[in-house]
Amino acid sequence: YNCMQHLSYTIVIEQDEDAYHAFVPSLKGCHSCGDTPEEARVNIREAIELYIETLRDLGEEVPIESEPILIERLAVEA
Repeated sequence: YNCMQHLSYTIVIEQDEDAYHAFVPSLKGCHSCGDTPEEARVNIREAIELYIETLRDLGEEVPIESEPILIERLAVEA
């Protein structure tokens, strides 16, 4: 039984020392990386698809992100 859905998730791409790290806050443990932001985006899309496929194979519920997560830069005095 294969039911394809169109799902959307917020991704975060951060620059590390020598690569770009991508992760999905709504999918705990779903991470990837790439040499460029574009490569990280392609890789995290594949990671999301595999993550969801694994959940379905295990009979677990696929998290649905109803609204995008608010991600913003916050200035603090330190």
